Amino acid sequence: MSHFHRPTLLARLTSQPQWDVLVIGGGATGLGVALDALSRGYRTLLLERDDFAKGTSSRSTKLVHGGVRYLAQGDVGLVREALHERGLLRQNAPHLVSNQEFIIPSYSWWGGPFYTVGLKLYDWLAGRRSFGDSRHLSRTETLRRLGNLRPSGLRGGVLYHDGQFDDARLAVNLAQTALEAGGTLLNHCAVTALRKDTTGHLTGVEALDQETGRTYELRAKVVVNATGVFVDEVLRLDEPTARPLVQPSQGVHLVVGADFLPGHCALMIPKTDDGRVLFAVPWQGRVLLGTTDTPLPAASTEPRAQEAEIDFILRTAGRYLTRAPGRADVLSVFAGLRPLAAPIDGTTSTKEISRSHKIIVSESGLLTITGGKWTTYRRMGEDVVDRAILLGRLAPALSRTAQQPIHGAHPTPDHHAPLAAYGTDATALRQLMREQPALAEKLVPEFAFTRAEVVWAARYELARTVEDVLARRVRLLFLDARAASRAAPAVAELLAHELGHDAAWQQQQVAEFTELARGYVL
Repeated sequence: MSHFHRPTLLARLTSQPQWDVLVIGGGATGLGVALDALSRGYRTLLLERDDFAKGTSSRSTKLVHGGVRYLAQGDVGLVREALHERGLLRQNAPHLVSNQEFIIPSYSWWGGPFYTVGLKLYDWLAGRRSFGDSRHLSRTETLRRLGNLRPSGLRGGVLYHDGQFDDARLAVNLAQTALEAGGTLLNHCAVTALRKDTTGHLTGVEALDQETGRTYELRAKVVVNATGVFVDEVLRLDEPTARPLVQPSQGVHLVVGADFLPGHCALMIPKTDDGRVLFAVPWQGRVLLGTTDTPLPAASTEPRAQEAEIDFILRTAGRYLTRAPGRADVLSVFAGLRPLAAPIDGTTSTKEISRSHKIIVSESGLLTITGGKWTTYRRMGEDVVDRAILLGRLAPALSRTAQQPIHGAHPTPDHHAPLAAYGTDATALRQLMREQPALAEKLVPEFAFTRAEVVWAARYELARTVEDVLARRVRLLFLDARAASRAAPAVAELLAHELGHDAAWQQQQVAEFTELARGYVL
């Protein structure tokens, strides 16, 4: 399938004289912009310096949600918009979005009624796209549904519904959808400079293919800076003295065994010591604990959890769980950066900064989008392309993404079934394993991921490195970093065979991945 063939995609960089929309950044926001532009018939190019969803977009809490805590802050508009988008995402990617039950335990007499009322409003705002009604639970039922919850002082709980998804796999599926719609998307291809005419008007970019070292001069009517926490880097290419737009805030997650939260329900602690929300969520056979909200002075591609953040999560979880997780129980630790709007007055309380997105147009015509959240990626893309039309750069056309199925879209009765996340691609994957039985072997004994998935990732999911596969095509690095390191040599060998690399490339890939994975182990 030439859609996914890198040499074919690279050839378009020289054959296409001008693009309608050129998107910098291949995370949730950039992919949303590219898909929206394609849905309106614009010639669209997206360039990602690393890999799709390499940054924040693969490091979320894996929730497609309206944001219960934004409701507490009174941001009803953002919650309503996010709940609407949550419904569209389940409709358009049912293989990746599932209905997850959450329980807020109540240890005070007023907690139950207080949260019940708030969540009834949450249900009401979701309207016909509701995932299910919230309700009060007795103490007995709360303990039955949340294994390992601390019983002393418990009065009951409130159950509500929200969405869960696999963030990086959704990004890969969005990239596939965009390619199948005629778009050109390249990962490992960095924008190194912006090009302007004599009047200072933006005309395109210079890009570097990280694999071959070749540079390309690319012309475009509209250039969109959708680089998340790195928007300021691109803004400085446009205007070296530009004021920073983003204040990075770090969110850390710890992954532990499923026995720390037996059952299917997730735990939500609405108010911790520092006023943050803490989640314990079952995810792919493990439990995700998080998150934090720590202001950072600068963004990096591989953010690291701070000791204080790790201690905070373990300490808070330990207050609510009878058997408390310790450092030795952590299978993987990962950190993501939120691109929050930089405070103008120097305040640093990031949990108060709005999560809604902002679009800025610079004097040169560079369109920059910042803020937002995964759940609203589609709406963000639509808003950016609407703005590009208003600027007069594009012929008006309506967005069609609200009803657009995402690659693999297939309703599944069981999201825990092997290959369920592949949706309609699962049939072809099984066929590949029947044709080559060796590919049906597991990468590591304790996980269901197979060698066939590595081959599939290289052929049809644009994976180019061991990290691309083990971090974002199958989620092994995020589920168990040590197991991921053990899988690395087999993945390198399979990729080398598919992509035409030699033994030296394999060794370098294994060494680089092993070093990376070390940062995910406590």
